[in-house]
Amino acid sequence: MTDLLVSLAPIGGVLPFLAALLVTWRHLHPASFWLGVGYPLRAARVYLTWGNVAAGCGLSTKRRRIRWTLDGITALDLLTKGREDKRRIRRVQVDKAPGLGLVLPLRHGFKLWVRLPDGQTPDHYTAKLDHLGHAWRVHSVRVLRWKPGKVQLQATVYDPLTSVSASVVDQFLKVCVGRLETNAPWVIDFTTMPHWLITGATQSGKSTLINRLICGLAPQPLAIIGCDLKGGVELTPYEDRLTALATDRAQMTAVLNRLIDEIKRRMSTCRDHRVRNIWQLPEDAQPVPVIMFVDEVAELFLMADKSEKDEIAATATNLIRIAQLGRAFGVYLVICGQRVGSDLGPGVTALRAQLSGRVCHRVNDPETANMTLGDMDPAALNAARLIPAETPGLAVVTGADGRWYKARSEYVSEQQAEQAAVTYAHLRPTWADITTADVVPISDDEYNAYAA
Repeated sequence: MTDLLVSLAPIGGVLPFLAALLVTWRHLHPASFWLGVGYPLRAARVYLTWGNVAAGCGLSTKRRRIRWTLDGITALDLLTKGREDKRRIRRVQVDKAPGLGLVLPLRHGFKLWVRLPDGQTPDHYTAKLDHLGHAWRVHSVRVLRWKPGKVQLQATVYDPLTSVSASVVDQFLKVCVGRLETNAPWVIDFTTMPHWLITGATQSGKSTLINRLICGLAPQPLAIIGCDLKGGVELTPYEDRLTALATDRAQMTAVLNRLIDEIKRRMSTCRDHRVRNIWQLPEDAQPVPVIMFVDEVAELFLMADKSEKDEIAATATNLIRIAQLGRAFGVYLVICGQRVGSDLGPGVTALRAQLSGRVCHRVNDPETANMTLGDMDPAALNAARLIPAETPGLAVVTGADGRWYKARSEYVSEQQAEQAAVTYAHLRPTWADITTADVVPISDDEYNAYAA
């Protein structure tokens, strides 16, 4: 016994050293540690436990096997026993797990294809994502994509939204504002989703997202217009880069009227060149794109007395017209607010229908979450309601692929955004720069016919 302990003593000294080495490796270079140690162990776990996991999640199917239960009957009995005794011999059904493809490594997880048995669809796996995440001991599992008869799952081992930085370089009309829960960049792309609705309560991260957008858009050759119905307290720090800033409803009405006139001019230009949008115009004839931020949109629809009714209706109508026609003519909207509900009037619902991009941070009332995401996916609505208060910047967003994701924006302070506005103030176009060639504006009748 003493000799055995003496022989094991060196092993006891090596194990703590190896454990310390692995911990250091994981801390200094987590990516290589994951590929060298974490991924092989996790892949082995997926393969070894897949049969039990599929059965527990209700994803396995019943297959009839040529398996006979003899219940103690010998081969001689099969020949000599009567027919009644042979009825004790029966075929049984066994669980068969769906086929797995290769488990391929990713930077923060892995992905794999699963072959769908007859009768199964990707929705069967969408309903079991939480179950698979717990079984595989990972942070989350998502349905990445599917083909006929196959579905691809992506597992994220660690939460990529704990610490977020925008690692993708911004491009024209595209701003990388953070990361998605799949560890992919979260890019707000105005070329694919031209208008956005961003909601969130105080301290939820809505202002941080606006700051990141200002920093990303300020260096680009475009016009930024602000409508801050909180008296200008939110957007005034960026006034050096703004072509116009409206701080009340009357000023906003004037700005919207000028934009409507500009859209009419751009319509005439496109008509004269026989093209459908400004991006098909010759390069020297393309007008300056315009991105308009509207903060606290609820203030636009609230009225103290009936005398404001006509002004509200006119302003809301112009905003909806811009949302309806702006994409083709290079005018984009970012509508923000702490509260957006159907109780504000039918104009809000009509405006919401034109805003294809949705971002919902933590909100104080379920109606705002329902207004932002309720017409997209019930699962997205449930996810938004569960956003904790201690995670500012976390939001549920809609992607260009039609699905929803959890995402978190990079933290950008007001001082950083203000500095970007000052740095790129020389790029601010005037109203004269925005106005295109001197073309006679089309009439309201032609405008309405074009809109129809």
